[in-house]
Amino acid sequence: MENKQLNTAELMVKCLEAEGVEYIFGIPGEENLALVAALKNSSIQFVTTRHEQGAAFMADMYGRLTGKAGVCLSTLGPGATNLVTGVADAQGDGAPLVAITGQVGTDKMHITSHQLLDLTKMFEPITKRAKIVVRPDTIGEIVRLAFKYAESERPGATYIDLPVNISKMMVSDEEKPLKRAKANLKEFASMQNVELAAAEIFRAQNPVILAGSGAVRAGASHALTHFAEELKIPVVNTMMAKGVIPIDNPYAMMTVGIPQKDYANKILESADLVIAVGYDLVEFAPAVWNQQRKIKIIHIGSSPADTNKCYQCTVEVVGDMTESLNSIARRTTRNTEPEHAIKVYKRFSEEQKLYEEDDSFPMKPQKIIHDVRKFLGKDDILVSDVGAHKMWIGRLYGCYQPNTCIISNGFASMGIGVPGAVAAKLVHPDKKIITITGDGGFAMNSQELETAVRLGLNFAVLIFNDSGYGLIKWRQLDQYGESHNVDFTNPDFVKLAEAMNCKGYKVEKAGDLMPILEEAFKQKVPAIIDCAVDYSENTKLTEHLKKICEDPEL
Repeated sequence: MENKQLNTAELMVKCLEAEGVEYIFGIPGEENLALVAALKNSSIQFVTTRHEQGAAFMADMYGRLTGKAGVCLSTLGPGATNLVTGVADAQGDGAPLVAITGQVGTDKMHITSHQLLDLTKMFEPITKRAKIVVRPDTIGEIVRLAFKYAESERPGATYIDLPVNISKMMVSDEEKPLKRAKANLKEFASMQNVELAAAEIFRAQNPVILAGSGAVRAGASHALTHFAEELKIPVVNTMMAKGVIPIDNPYAMMTVGIPQKDYANKILESADLVIAVGYDLVEFAPAVWNQQRKIKIIHIGSSPADTNKCYQCTVEVVGDMTESLNSIARRTTRNTEPEHAIKVYKRFSEEQKLYEEDDSFPMKPQKIIHDVRKFLGKDDILVSDVGAHKMWIGRLYGCYQPNTCIISNGFASMGIGVPGAVAAKLVHPDKKIITITGDGGFAMNSQELETAVRLGLNFAVLIFNDSGYGLIKWRQLDQYGESHNVDFTNPDFVKLAEAMNCKGYKVEKAGDLMPILEEAFKQKVPAIIDCAVDYSENTKLTEHLKKICEDPEL
Protein backbone atom coordinates (compact mmCIF):
# COMPACT_ATOMS: atom_id res chain seq x y z
CA MET A 1 0.00 0.00 0.00
CA GLU A 2 1.40 3.36 -1.04
CA ASN A 3 1.98 6.02 1.54
CA LYS A 4 -0.52 8.87 1.35
CA GLN A 5 1.01 12.15 0.27
CA LEU A 6 0.92 14.62 3.14
CA ASN A 7 -0.10 18.23 3.19
CA THR A 8 1.85 20.79 5.21
CA ALA A 9 -0.38 20.50 8.29
CA GLU A 10 -0.06 16.71 8.28
CA LEU A 11 3.72 16.94 8.00
CA MET A 12 3.74 19.46 10.85
CA VAL A 13 1.93 16.93 13.04
CA LYS A 14 4.52 14.28 12.10
CA CYS A 15 7.21 16.78 13.12
CA LEU A 16 5.49 17.45 16.44
CA GLU A 17 5.27 13.71 17.08
CA ALA A 18 8.98 13.42 16.35
CA GLU A 19 9.59 16.10 19.00
CA GLY A 20 7.81 13.93 21.57
CA VAL A 21 4.79 16.19 21.94
CA GLU A 22 2.10 14.60 24.15
CA TYR A 23 -0.51 17.36 24.29
CA ILE A 24 -1.52 20.40 22.29
CA PHE A 25 -3.63 22.86 24.25
CA GLY A 26 -5.87 25.15 22.25
CA ILE A 27 -9.04 26.06 20.40
CA PRO A 28 -9.91 25.09 16.81
CA GLY A 29 -10.56 27.93 14.39
CA GLU A 30 -11.24 28.29 10.72
CA GLU A 31 -7.62 28.98 9.80
CA ASN A 32 -6.13 26.05 11.77
CA LEU A 33 -8.66 23.39 10.75
CA ALA A 34 -6.17 21.52 8.55
CA LEU A 35 -3.87 21.11 11.55
CA VAL A 36 -6.74 20.05 13.82
CA ALA A 37 -7.83 17.50 11.21
CA ALA A 38 -4.28 16.15 10.98
CA LEU A 39 -4.28 15.55 14.73
CA LYS A 40 -7.29 13.19 14.50
CA ASN A 41 -5.18 10.07 13.99
CA SER A 42 -2.12 11.34 15.82
CA SER A 43 -0.58 10.07 19.06
CA ILE A 44 -0.83 13.66 20.28
CA GLN A 45 -3.85 14.46 22.45
CA PHE A 46 -5.55 17.72 21.57
CA VAL A 47 -6.88 19.40 24.72
CA THR A 48 -9.70 21.74 23.80
CA THR A 49 -9.65 24.66 26.22
CA ARG A 50 -12.20 27.37 26.93
CA HIS A 51 -9.88 30.30 26.28
CA GLU A 52 -6.60 30.65 24.44
CA GLN A 53 -4.96 32.23 27.49
CA GLY A 54 -5.77 29.06 29.42
CA ALA A 55 -4.20 27.01 26.61
CA ALA A 56 -0.99 29.04 26.75
CA PHE A 57 -0.80 28.76 30.55
CA MET A 58 -1.26 24.98 30.31
CA ALA A 59 1.57 24.74 27.79
CA ASP A 60 3.63 27.03 30.03
CA MET A 61 3.08 24.80 33.09
CA TYR A 62 3.74 21.62 31.10
CA GLY A 63 7.08 23.09 30.01
CA ARG A 64 8.07 24.07 33.56
CA LEU A 65 7.34 20.62 34.96
CA THR A 66 8.81 18.48 32.18
CA GLY A 67 11.59 20.55 30.62
CA LYS A 68 10.01 19.75 27.24
CA ALA A 69 8.26 22.45 25.27
CA GLY A 70 4.54 22.66 25.88
CA VAL A 71 2.52 23.42 22.75
CA CYS A 72 -0.48 25.70 22.40
CA LEU A 73 -2.60 26.38 19.32
CA SER A 74 -4.99 29.11 18.28
CA THR A 75 -6.50 30.59 15.17
CA LEU A 76 -5.50 33.99 13.80
CA GLY A 77 -6.47 37.48 15.00
CA PRO A 78 -8.22 37.48 18.40
CA GLY A 79 -7.31 33.84 19.00
CA ALA A 80 -3.65 34.71 18.60
CA THR A 81 -3.83 37.85 20.71
CA ASN A 82 -5.44 35.81 23.49
CA LEU A 83 -2.33 33.62 23.59
CA VAL A 84 -0.02 36.54 24.24
CA THR A 85 -0.14 36.69 28.06
CA GLY A 86 0.62 32.99 28.53
CA VAL A 87 3.36 33.04 25.89
CA ALA A 88 4.95 36.09 27.51
CA ASP A 89 4.74 34.36 30.89
CA ALA A 90 6.68 31.35 29.58
CA GLN A 91 9.28 33.67 28.08
CA GLY A 92 9.61 35.73 31.25
CA ASP A 93 9.83 32.70 33.53
CA GLY A 94 12.12 30.54 31.38
CA ALA A 95 9.57 27.82 30.54
CA PRO A 96 9.89 26.06 27.15
CA LEU A 97 6.81 26.66 24.99
CA VAL A 98 5.94 26.54 21.28
CA ALA A 99 2.94 28.57 20.15
CA ILE A 100 1.30 27.85 16.78
CA THR A 101 -1.42 29.92 15.15
CA GLY A 102 -3.37 29.93 11.93
CA GLN A 103 -3.13 32.89 9.60
CA VAL A 104 -4.79 34.30 6.50
CA GLY A 105 -3.48 32.89 3.25
CA THR A 106 -0.31 34.37 1.79
CA ASP A 107 -2.41 35.49 -1.16
CA LYS A 108 -4.26 37.95 1.12
CA MET A 109 -1.43 39.35 3.21
CA HIS A 110 -0.75 42.30 0.90
CA ILE A 111 -4.27 43.73 1.24
CA THR A 112 -6.71 44.58 4.01
CA SER A 113 -8.09 41.26 5.18
CA HIS A 114 -10.49 40.01 7.84
CA GLN A 115 -8.71 39.42 11.19
CA LEU A 116 -5.27 39.99 9.64
CA LEU A 117 -2.49 41.01 11.99
CA ASP A 118 1.25 40.73 11.47
CA LEU A 119 1.50 38.00 14.06
CA THR A 120 5.19 37.33 13.57
CA LYS A 121 5.97 40.93 14.50
CA MET A 122 3.55 40.74 17.39
CA PHE A 123 5.20 37.64 18.89
CA GLU A 124 8.82 38.63 18.18
CA PRO A 125 9.29 40.75 21.36
CA ILE A 126 7.91 38.00 23.63
CA THR A 127 9.61 34.93 22.13
CA LYS A 128 13.10 33.66 21.39
CA ARG A 129 12.17 33.02 17.76
CA ALA A 130 9.10 33.79 15.62
CA LYS A 131 8.74 32.50 12.05
CA ILE A 132 6.06 32.29 9.38
CA VAL A 133 5.79 29.26 7.10
CA VAL A 134 5.76 30.51 3.50
CA ARG A 135 6.80 27.27 1.77
CA PRO A 136 5.67 23.72 2.56
CA ASP A 137 9.18 22.34 2.23
CA THR A 138 10.42 24.45 5.18
CA ILE A 139 8.09 23.02 7.80
CA GLY A 140 10.54 20.40 9.10
CA GLU A 141 13.27 22.97 9.69
CA ILE A 142 10.93 25.55 11.22
CA VAL A 143 9.45 23.06 13.72
CA ARG A 144 12.85 21.65 14.69
CA LEU A 145 14.27 25.13 15.21
CA ALA A 146 11.25 26.18 17.28
CA PHE A 147 11.80 23.32 19.72
CA LYS A 148 15.57 23.76 19.71
CA TYR A 149 15.30 27.42 20.68
CA ALA A 150 12.46 26.88 23.17
CA GLU A 151 14.27 24.14 25.07
CA SER A 152 17.83 25.47 25.00
CA GLU A 153 19.13 27.32 28.07
CA ARG A 154 17.70 29.80 29.02
CA PRO A 155 14.38 28.20 27.89
CA GLY A 156 11.49 30.30 26.65
CA ALA A 157 8.79 30.66 24.05
CA THR A 158 8.91 30.34 20.27
CA TYR A 159 6.22 30.95 17.68
CA ILE A 160 5.14 29.45 14.35
CA ASP A 161 2.69 31.26 12.05
CA LEU A 162 0.99 28.86 9.59
CA PRO A 163 -1.06 30.52 6.80
CA VAL A 164 -4.22 28.63 5.90
CA ASN A 165 -3.34 28.11 2.22
CA ILE A 166 0.15 26.85 3.05
CA SER A 167 -1.30 24.39 5.60
CA LYS A 168 -3.28 22.66 2.83
CA MET A 169 -0.52 22.50 0.22
CA MET A 170 0.93 19.08 -0.53
CA VAL A 171 4.54 18.38 0.32
CA SER A 172 7.07 16.27 -1.46
CA ASP A 173 7.49 12.66 -0.32
CA GLU A 174 11.11 13.57 0.38
CA GLU A 175 10.13 15.91 3.20
CA LYS A 176 10.42 14.21 6.60
CA PRO A 177 10.59 15.38 10.22
CA LEU A 178 14.11 16.34 11.21
CA LYS A 179 15.71 14.29 13.94
CA ARG A 180 16.10 15.76 17.38
CA ALA A 181 19.76 16.26 18.16
CA LYS A 182 21.19 13.90 20.73
CA ALA A 183 21.72 15.35 24.16
CA ASN A 184 24.75 17.58 24.20
CA LEU A 185 27.80 16.32 26.03
CA LYS A 186 28.47 18.17 29.25
CA GLU A 187 30.33 21.42 28.88
CA PHE A 188 32.78 21.91 31.70
CA ALA A 189 33.77 25.21 33.23
CA SER A 190 37.31 26.53 32.92
CA MET A 191 39.46 24.83 35.55
CA GLN A 192 41.21 28.14 36.15
CA ASN A 193 37.88 29.75 37.07
CA VAL A 194 36.94 26.77 39.23
CA GLU A 195 40.15 27.25 41.21
CA LEU A 196 39.66 31.01 41.45
CA ALA A 197 36.14 30.43 42.80
CA ALA A 198 37.46 27.90 45.32
CA ALA A 199 40.06 30.43 46.51
CA GLU A 200 37.45 33.18 46.94
CA ILE A 201 35.25 30.85 48.99
CA PHE A 202 38.21 29.83 51.16
CA ARG A 203 39.01 33.48 51.90
CA ALA A 204 35.42 34.59 52.54
CA GLN A 205 34.34 35.27 56.11
CA ASN A 206 30.60 35.13 55.51
CA PRO A 207 29.66 33.54 52.16
CA VAL A 208 26.00 33.01 51.19
CA ILE A 209 24.58 30.97 48.30
CA LEU A 210 21.80 32.61 46.25
CA ALA A 211 20.09 29.81 44.30
CA GLY A 212 17.87 30.54 41.31
CA SER A 213 15.61 28.71 38.89
CA GLY A 214 18.52 27.82 36.59
CA ALA A 215 19.78 25.39 39.24
CA VAL A 216 16.40 23.64 39.20
CA ARG A 217 16.35 23.38 35.39
CA ALA A 218 19.91 22.03 35.42
CA GLY A 219 19.03 19.28 37.90
CA ALA A 220 21.70 20.59 40.27
CA SER A 221 19.68 20.22 43.48
CA HIS A 222 21.66 17.33 44.95
CA ALA A 223 24.99 18.91 44.05
CA LEU A 224 23.96 22.23 45.56
CA THR A 225 22.79 20.57 48.77
CA HIS A 226 26.06 18.64 49.06
CA PHE A 227 28.04 21.81 48.31
CA ALA A 228 26.25 23.72 51.08
CA GLU A 229 26.68 20.89 53.58
CA GLU A 230 30.36 20.31 52.82
CA LEU A 231 31.28 23.98 53.01
CA LYS A 232 28.74 25.01 55.68
CA ILE A 233 27.32 27.81 53.55
CA PRO A 234 23.73 29.02 54.04
CA VAL A 235 21.40 28.93 51.01
CA VAL A 236 18.83 31.57 50.16
CA ASN A 237 16.62 30.72 47.17
CA THR A 238 14.37 32.67 44.82
CA MET A 239 10.67 31.82 44.52
CA MET A 240 11.14 29.72 41.39
CA ALA A 241 13.96 27.79 43.06
CA LYS A 242 11.96 26.54 46.02
CA GLY A 243 13.02 23.05 47.02
CA VAL A 244 16.41 23.26 45.33
CA ILE A 245 17.66 22.50 48.84
CA PRO A 246 15.25 20.70 51.19
CA ILE A 247 13.64 23.04 53.68
CA ASP A 248 14.60 20.74 56.57
CA ASN A 249 18.29 20.99 55.68
CA PRO A 250 20.16 23.05 58.32
CA TYR A 251 21.61 25.30 55.60
CA ALA A 252 18.26 26.12 53.91
CA MET A 253 17.59 29.76 54.80
CA MET A 254 14.28 30.91 53.32
CA THR A 255 13.08 32.49 50.10
CA VAL A 256 13.70 35.99 48.80
CA GLY A 257 11.56 38.02 46.46
CA ILE A 258 8.69 39.74 48.28
CA PRO A 259 8.71 43.54 47.80
CA GLN A 260 9.63 44.25 51.42
CA LYS A 261 13.03 43.44 52.87
CA ASP A 262 12.71 40.26 54.89
CA TYR A 263 14.83 38.02 57.09
CA ALA A 264 16.45 36.46 54.03
CA ASN A 265 17.59 39.90 52.89
CA LYS A 266 19.39 40.34 56.23
CA ILE A 267 21.35 37.16 55.51
CA LEU A 268 22.32 38.34 52.03
CA GLU A 269 23.25 41.84 53.11
CA SER A 270 25.60 40.51 55.77
CA ALA A 271 27.53 38.46 53.19
CA ASP A 272 31.00 39.38 51.97
CA LEU A 273 30.62 36.85 49.12
CA VAL A 274 27.47 35.78 47.30
CA ILE A 275 27.71 32.53 45.33
CA ALA A 276 24.94 32.88 42.75
CA VAL A 277 23.94 29.45 41.42
CA GLY A 278 21.54 29.43 38.48
CA TYR A 279 20.48 32.94 39.48
CA ASP A 280 18.04 34.75 37.17
CA LEU A 281 18.02 38.51 37.64
CA VAL A 282 14.38 38.73 36.46
CA GLU A 283 13.20 37.27 39.78
CA PHE A 284 15.20 39.26 42.28
CA ALA A 285 17.13 42.30 41.13
CA PRO A 286 20.75 42.56 42.35
CA ALA A 287 20.13 46.22 43.21
CA VAL A 288 17.98 44.95 46.09
CA TRP A 289 20.78 43.02 47.76
CA ASN A 290 23.93 44.68 46.38
CA GLN A 291 22.96 48.30 45.97
CA GLN A 292 26.30 49.53 47.29
CA ARG A 293 28.11 47.10 44.92
CA LYS A 294 30.45 46.02 47.71
CA ILE A 295 29.63 42.30 47.86
CA LYS A 296 31.88 40.01 45.86
CA ILE A 297 30.00 37.66 43.54
CA ILE A 298 30.77 34.25 42.10
CA HIS A 299 28.47 33.34 39.23
CA ILE A 300 27.87 29.61 38.71
CA GLY A 301 25.62 28.88 35.77
CA SER A 302 25.05 27.19 32.44
CA SER A 303 25.39 30.57 30.73
CA PRO A 304 27.52 33.67 31.35
CA ALA A 305 26.28 36.24 33.83
CA ASP A 306 23.80 38.90 32.75
CA THR A 307 25.04 42.47 32.57
CA ASN A 308 24.02 44.63 35.50
CA LYS A 309 25.99 47.29 37.35
CA CYS A 310 25.04 45.66 40.67
CA TYR A 311 25.99 42.19 39.42
CA GLN A 312 29.66 42.52 38.55
CA CYS A 313 31.17 39.09 39.12
CA THR A 314 34.61 38.41 40.52
CA VAL A 315 34.56 34.96 38.93
CA GLU A 316 32.23 33.32 36.40
CA VAL A 317 32.10 29.52 36.45
CA VAL A 318 30.17 28.67 33.30
CA GLY A 319 29.37 25.07 32.48
CA ASP A 320 27.48 22.08 33.85
CA MET A 321 26.37 23.26 37.28
CA THR A 322 26.60 19.89 39.01
CA GLU A 323 30.17 19.43 37.81
CA SER A 324 31.06 23.02 38.70
CA LEU A 325 29.73 22.72 42.25
CA ASN A 326 31.40 19.37 42.84
CA SER A 327 34.71 20.59 41.39
CA ILE A 328 34.76 23.71 43.55
CA ALA A 329 33.82 21.74 46.68
CA ARG A 330 36.77 19.38 46.11
CA ARG A 331 39.19 22.31 45.95
CA THR A 332 38.28 24.27 49.04
CA THR A 333 37.23 23.81 52.62
CA ARG A 334 35.34 25.64 55.34
CA ASN A 335 34.84 24.61 58.95
CA THR A 336 32.93 27.56 60.39
CA GLU A 337 29.19 27.32 60.90
CA PRO A 338 27.16 30.33 59.61
CA GLU A 339 26.12 31.50 63.06
CA HIS A 340 24.52 34.75 61.89
CA ALA A 341 22.36 33.04 59.29
CA ILE A 342 21.33 30.34 61.74
CA LYS A 343 20.34 33.00 64.27
CA VAL A 344 18.25 34.88 61.70
CA TYR A 345 16.53 31.71 60.51
CA LYS A 346 15.77 30.61 64.07
CA ARG A 347 14.05 33.94 64.72
CA PHE A 348 12.02 33.55 61.52
CA SER A 349 11.00 29.97 62.40
CA GLU A 350 9.94 30.89 65.92
CA GLU A 351 7.60 33.55 64.52
CA GLN A 352 5.88 31.06 62.23
CA LYS A 353 5.19 28.65 65.09
CA LEU A 354 2.94 31.29 66.62
CA TYR A 355 0.40 30.71 63.86
CA GLU A 356 0.28 26.91 63.88
CA GLU A 357 -2.64 26.77 66.32
CA ASP A 358 -4.26 30.07 65.38
CA ASP A 359 -8.04 29.56 65.24
CA SER A 360 -9.10 33.08 64.27
CA PHE A 361 -11.47 33.60 61.36
CA PRO A 362 -11.24 34.89 58.67
CA MET A 363 -8.11 32.79 58.58
CA LYS A 364 -4.71 34.38 58.67
CA PRO A 365 -2.64 33.64 55.55
CA GLN A 366 0.12 32.22 57.77
CA LYS A 367 -2.28 29.61 59.16
CA ILE A 368 -3.65 28.66 55.73
CA ILE A 369 -0.15 28.11 54.36
CA HIS A 370 0.79 26.09 57.44
CA ASP A 371 -2.24 23.80 57.02
CA VAL A 372 -1.65 23.29 53.29
CA ARG A 373 1.99 22.39 53.92
CA LYS A 374 0.95 19.97 56.65
CA PHE A 375 -1.62 18.34 54.35
CA LEU A 376 0.47 17.91 51.20
CA GLY A 377 3.13 15.25 50.86
CA LYS A 378 6.73 16.12 50.13
CA ASP A 379 6.37 15.40 46.40
CA ASP A 380 2.85 16.79 45.92
CA ILE A 381 2.54 20.05 44.00
CA LEU A 382 1.30 23.48 44.96
CA VAL A 383 0.59 25.80 42.03
CA SER A 384 0.42 29.46 43.00
CA ASP A 385 -1.54 32.05 41.09
CA VAL A 386 -0.35 35.65 41.36
CA GLY A 387 -1.57 38.05 44.04
CA ALA A 388 -1.09 38.75 47.74
CA HIS A 389 -1.30 35.02 48.49
CA LYS A 390 1.77 34.49 46.28
CA MET A 391 3.83 36.66 48.63
CA TRP A 392 2.77 34.55 51.60
CA ILE A 393 3.42 31.30 49.72
CA GLY A 394 6.81 32.55 48.57
CA ARG A 395 7.71 33.58 52.09
CA LEU A 396 6.32 30.67 54.12
CA TYR A 397 5.70 27.54 52.06
CA GLY A 398 8.65 25.19 52.50
CA CYS A 399 9.61 22.62 49.86
CA TYR A 400 11.57 19.39 50.06
CA GLN A 401 12.04 18.90 46.31
CA PRO A 402 12.30 21.18 43.28
CA ASN A 403 9.18 21.81 41.19
CA THR A 404 6.79 21.08 44.04
CA CYS A 405 5.79 24.73 44.41
CA ILE A 406 5.29 26.43 41.07
CA ILE A 407 5.26 30.22 41.17
CA SER A 408 5.22 32.54 38.18
CA ASN A 409 7.75 35.10 39.34
CA GLY A 410 9.38 36.39 36.17
CA PHE A 411 6.43 37.69 34.18
CA ALA A 412 4.15 37.00 37.18
CA SER A 413 0.81 36.81 35.45
CA MET A 414 -2.52 36.48 37.24
CA GLY A 415 -4.81 33.74 35.98
CA ILE A 416 -2.26 30.93 35.74
CA GLY A 417 -3.63 29.00 38.74
CA VAL A 418 -6.51 26.93 37.34
CA PRO A 419 -5.03 26.16 33.90
CA GLY A 420 -1.70 25.50 35.61
CA ALA A 421 -3.35 22.88 37.81
CA VAL A 422 -4.88 21.21 34.73
CA ALA A 423 -1.45 20.79 33.14
CA ALA A 424 0.20 19.76 36.42
CA LYS A 425 -2.36 16.99 36.88
CA LEU A 426 -1.83 15.76 33.32
CA VAL A 427 1.91 15.59 33.93
CA HIS A 428 1.63 14.08 37.42
CA PRO A 429 -1.68 12.18 37.64
CA ASP A 430 -0.63 10.34 40.82
CA LYS A 431 0.22 13.44 42.86
CA LYS A 432 -2.06 15.71 44.84
CA ILE A 433 -2.28 19.07 43.10
CA ILE A 434 -3.51 22.19 44.89
CA THR A 435 -3.68 25.59 43.27
CA ILE A 436 -3.92 28.56 45.59
CA THR A 437 -5.43 31.63 44.01
CA GLY A 438 -7.00 34.89 44.97
CA ASP A 439 -10.60 35.59 44.08
CA GLY A 440 -9.34 38.01 41.42
CA GLY A 441 -7.00 35.53 39.73
CA PHE A 442 -9.54 32.72 39.97
CA ALA A 443 -12.15 34.69 38.03
CA MET A 444 -9.71 35.28 35.16
CA ASN A 445 -9.55 31.64 34.02
CA SER A 446 -12.11 29.75 36.10
CA GLN A 447 -13.72 28.56 32.85
CA GLU A 448 -10.94 25.98 32.56
CA LEU A 449 -12.62 24.01 35.34
CA GLU A 450 -14.89 22.67 32.59
CA THR A 451 -11.78 21.50 30.74
CA ALA A 452 -10.63 19.68 33.88
CA VAL A 453 -14.02 18.01 34.38
CA ARG A 454 -14.11 16.91 30.74
CA LEU A 455 -10.63 15.39 31.09
CA GLY A 456 -11.54 13.61 34.31
CA LEU A 457 -8.97 15.45 36.44
CA ASN A 458 -9.22 16.05 40.16
CA PHE A 459 -7.35 18.76 42.03
CA ALA A 460 -8.18 21.38 44.62
CA VAL A 461 -8.55 25.12 44.06
CA LEU A 462 -8.13 27.02 47.33
CA ILE A 463 -9.42 30.58 46.98
CA PHE A 464 -8.12 33.30 49.29
CA ASN A 465 -11.34 35.33 49.39
CA ASP A 466 -11.05 39.00 50.34
CA SER A 467 -13.40 40.50 47.71
CA GLY A 468 -10.64 42.59 46.22
CA TYR A 469 -7.29 42.80 44.49
CA GLY A 470 -5.45 42.18 47.72
CA LEU A 471 -1.86 42.70 46.55
CA ILE A 472 -2.65 46.08 45.00
CA LYS A 473 -4.56 47.12 48.11
CA TRP A 474 -1.49 46.13 50.16
CA ARG A 475 0.77 48.30 48.02
CA GLN A 476 -1.70 51.22 48.11
CA LEU A 477 -1.86 51.08 51.89
CA ASP A 478 1.94 50.89 52.15
CA GLN A 479 2.46 53.85 49.80
CA TYR A 480 -0.58 56.07 50.34
CA GLY A 481 -2.17 54.92 53.59
CA GLU A 482 -5.48 54.28 51.85
CA SER A 483 -6.93 52.10 49.10
CA HIS A 484 -9.41 52.64 46.31
CA ASN A 485 -10.70 50.97 43.12
CA VAL A 486 -9.62 47.50 44.25
CA ASP A 487 -12.80 46.08 45.78
CA PHE A 488 -15.44 43.94 44.07
CA THR A 489 -18.12 41.37 44.84
CA ASN A 490 -17.89 37.63 44.27
CA PRO A 491 -20.34 34.95 43.22
CA ASP A 492 -21.21 32.11 45.55
CA PHE A 493 -18.15 29.96 44.82
CA VAL A 494 -19.83 26.79 46.11
CA LYS A 495 -22.76 27.23 43.74
CA LEU A 496 -20.38 28.15 40.93
CA ALA A 497 -18.46 24.93 41.54
CA GLU A 498 -21.64 22.88 41.46
CA ALA A 499 -22.83 24.61 38.28
CA MET A 500 -19.56 23.54 36.63
CA ASN A 501 -19.94 19.93 37.82
CA CYS A 502 -17.22 20.38 40.43
CA LYS A 503 -17.42 20.04 44.21
CA GLY A 504 -17.68 23.20 46.28
CA TYR A 505 -16.74 23.82 49.90
CA LYS A 506 -16.80 26.89 52.14
CA VAL A 507 -14.53 27.27 55.14
CA GLU A 508 -16.62 28.62 58.03
CA LYS A 509 -13.98 28.39 60.76
CA ALA A 510 -10.24 27.72 60.93
CA GLY A 511 -10.72 24.11 61.99
CA ASP A 512 -12.64 23.35 58.77
CA LEU A 513 -9.74 23.62 56.36
CA MET A 514 -7.88 20.38 57.03
CA PRO A 515 -11.02 18.17 56.96
CA ILE A 516 -12.18 19.91 53.78
CA LEU A 517 -8.83 19.25 52.11
CA GLU A 518 -9.11 15.58 53.06
CA GLU A 519 -12.62 15.40 51.63
CA ALA A 520 -11.68 17.32 48.49
CA PHE A 521 -9.21 14.68 47.38
CA LYS A 522 -11.78 11.92 47.70
CA GLN A 523 -13.63 13.49 44.77
CA LYS A 524 -13.18 12.58 41.13
CA VAL A 525 -13.69 16.16 40.01
CA PRO A 526 -11.98 19.45 40.88
CA ALA A 527 -12.84 20.83 44.32
CA ILE A 528 -13.23 24.56 44.87
CA ILE A 529 -12.60 25.72 48.44
CA ASP A 530 -13.77 29.21 49.39
CA CYS A 531 -11.73 30.47 52.33
CA ALA A 532 -12.09 33.97 53.76
CA VAL A 533 -8.65 35.43 54.48
CA ASP A 534 -7.62 38.11 56.94
CA TYR A 535 -5.49 40.39 54.79
CA SER A 536 -5.01 42.89 57.58
CA GLU A 537 -1.94 40.69 58.10
CA ASN A 538 -0.43 42.25 54.96
CA THR A 539 0.15 45.68 56.41
CA LYS A 540 1.06 44.16 59.78
CA LEU A 541 3.82 42.27 57.99
CA THR A 542 5.04 45.48 56.36
CA GLU A 543 5.36 47.18 59.75
CA HIS A 544 6.97 44.12 61.30
CA LEU A 545 9.58 43.86 58.54
CA LYS A 546 10.49 47.52 58.95
CA LYS A 547 11.42 46.72 62.53
CA ILE A 548 13.40 43.69 61.41
CA CYS A 549 15.43 45.82 59.01
CA GLU A 550 16.29 48.20 61.85
CA ASP A 551 17.06 45.48 64.39
CA PRO A 552 20.78 45.83 65.30
CA GLU A 553 20.89 42.24 66.56
CA LEU A 554 20.20 40.94 63.06
